[in-house]
Formats: sequence, C-alpha cells, structure tokens
Amino acid sequence: MNKLLLLVLLLGSFSLAAATKPDLILAEVYNDTFDVRQYWVSEKLDGVRAYWDGKQLISRGGHIIAAPTWFTAHFPNTALDGELWLGQQRFADTLSSISNNSPVDSEWQKLGYYVFELPNGAGSFTERLSQLQAIVAEQNSAYLHVIPQFRVADKEQLIKKLAELENIGAEGLMLHHQDALYKTGRTTDLLKLKSYLDTEATVIGYRPGKGKYQGMVGALLVKNAAGQEFAIGSGLTDALRKNPPAIGSTITYRYNGLTKHGLPRFARFLRIYTAF
Repeated sequence: MNKLLLLVLLLGSFSLAAATKPDLILAEVYNDTFDVRQYWVSEKLDGVRAYWDGKQLISRGGHIIAAPTWFTAHFPNTALDGELWLGQQRFADTLSSISNNSPVDSEWQKLGYYVFELPNGAGSFTERLSQLQAIVAEQNSAYLHVIPQFRVADKEQLIKKLAELENIGAEGLMLHHQDALYKTGRTTDLLKLKSYLDTEATVIGYRPGKGKYQGMVGALLVKNAAGQEFAIGSGLTDALRKNPPAIGSTITYRYNGLTKHGLPRFARFLRIYTAF
C-alpha cells in the first residue's frame, strides 16, 4: 500500500487526545513590496507545526502529540513554537511517527523540535530570538534546536538563497520582521516564500490512464475552494495511480500562478492533506 494512503488509515485509527487549539502566528505570502533588509530569514521546514505549552506538544489542529517523555525531558517550562522535523522531503515519515499514540522510540530518536518563536517573550523578534537561543542552549537537549536565522542584503540575494535551498530539497523560506512584537493570527510580520504556490482541493473523480498507465488512474478530477473543477495528473506515482486517494478526500497540490481563465497553472499533486 502507498505510504500516503497508509497515513490516512493511520490517522483514522489513532484516538488523538484533544487540547485547546493553540493561537499561533500565521504567515502571509512574500511579495516585492517588502524590504528584505528588515527581516530575519530562515529555511521553511516541511515538518509538522507543534506548540510546546511548557508541559506538552500540541499540534496546530489542537491534538496532543504523544511524544516520548525522554524526548521532552529537557524542554523548558515556557511556551515555544516550532516544527517537528525529520529532514527535507520527509513530511510523510514525520507525520507517521508523531501520529502514533504509542510512540516508537527508534522513530522519535531521529526527530527534532526546531523552534522559531518564543510566544511569551518580550520585545522585538530580534530580542526574542536572542532569548530563545539562550533558553535552548541552557536546556542542553539533543532534540531541541533553534532554526538558524540569517540576513540577506537585497531581493536578488534572497531569491538566490531560495534557489540554493530548494535545489537541496527545502520547501522554501520564512521571513520574520526584526522589529515585530509577538502577536497571533495572520500577519505580514511573518512571510513565506516559495517558488510555487500550494493549496487544497477535493477529489471528485478519476480520469482513466492511457498507454503505460492503462488500467490505472491517469489523473485526479478535483474541485477547489472556488468551486473550479480540473484534472491533476502530474506528481502521481505509479503506486498512487494504482491506489488513488479516495473520492471525497482532500489533497494538496502545487501550482505556478493562474491561467487567463483563473485556473491553477501547472497543477501538480503534492500529497494527501492532513489537518493534524
């Protein structure tokens, strides 16, 4: 069975404990109007967002993450915001590991909690970053890390850095305004930059395959939030063509802007969506 399909079954089989859904800072999309010299920049990790409330890890969707006690043993008693991350292009494996109510030590030993924000910290982001680095250093945990932050001189250097990181498998870049006080909700204090856009759509049917894909799915027929219907064939593995996402399920797809008719340009399957 394909790993992505297995994830759907995994999430359906675990009884994840509910917690209060954390109120988090959410990013806007970067555009050329922003002065990059005013921002700290970091790699955008393709992991699972997790909020540490001082006692437990909570997912963005409000589920308590059953981390082993040894994993969080040296975490501070103050709130942190970050990503549980296994490595570039390892999202499915990360999700599989953290979704288990009976955590597997050998899987968690490969994971790290990479933090980028100190929710209760005072002052600007630059000041909070300094506090965050000091807190993490003091804990001396092998599983707790601060996501490296760096500066760029101009847009050209930013785009060059984006290309360098995407070429080795990174998802993109995050930009955090140096002077921003901490606040939650969607804000331009935090920006995301990728060479492509991505969003979700619902699977409503299949287009049969031809040629080497005879007897398999050639493309997924989907409907997006705007009610537009279109087909996505690119990005599907042979395993997914044989065992496609179920009708009614949600997928995430990537695209490069819109056509003159308002449809996603070069839509490509990315993964089955999980609102964990």
